[in-house]
Amino acid sequence: MSVPPHIEVSGLAVGYGDYVVQRDLDFTVNQGDIFVVMGGNGCGKTTLMRALVGLQAPLAGTVRYGGEDFWNAPEERRQRLQRRLGILFQGGALWSSLTLAENVALPLSEYTALTQAQIDEVVAFKLALVGLAGFGDFHPSELSGGMKKRAGLARAMALDPDILVIDEPSSGLDPLTARRLDELIVELRDSLGTTVVVVTHDLASILAIGDNSVYLDADTHTMIATGHPRDALQNGNAKVRHFLTRGNPT
Repeated sequence: MSVPPHIEVSGLAVGYGDYVVQRDLDFTVNQGDIFVVMGGNGCGKTTLMRALVGLQAPLAGTVRYGGEDFWNAPEERRQRLQRRLGILFQGGALWSSLTLAENVALPLSEYTALTQAQIDEVVAFKLALVGLAGFGDFHPSELSGGMKKRAGLARAMALDPDILVIDEPSSGLDPLTARRLDELIVELRDSLGTTVVVVTHDLASILAIGDNSVYLDADTHTMIATGHPRDALQNGNAKVRHFLTRGNPT
């Protein structure tokens, strides 16, 4: 018996009211993929992400997780499916009034029956996993941009999600810090077997970590399937190659 894709998107349209941002989206994300959703500013990457994680209902089509229709599932089941997802928002979305340890502990307190001692142990492990051991008592305002991203990643992984969805991981980071974050994402995928969906327009990240991808075209309001970004760079659709080289010849 074949294993269904971790994520299967079919005939998806996303937008606002009568305005369709993207339509006819069809792609699958298999277990262990680092799947990149790429495209220029304003093409609908974040709108698609919101439909994938349950923050905005699509205008049409389906999103399936492990074969289950997410948006047509009963509310209780949809919430259970959402807890299989870890989400790292573009700005980290940490609670500024809470310490890092408290931020990471929040979903554990909300959704598990762990004791406080067990929660503290998990929090320490997750912070160590992203290179922030010893920073649990720090507040977000005391951290660099890269450390905030890693703290957000620790919180996104608090409930051991099957799937990690990351919105613009390199946004606001210097190239070296962005590269280290990319390396951490790959390391987490390799060590934990987590499937990762990365929404980004950053070329270095796309080519460094992606092993499958789609390009969202702002002109036609639909996707161009691209496969492995490095293959697309050499032999893909002309518009995708233009994007991946910013117009420079390959």
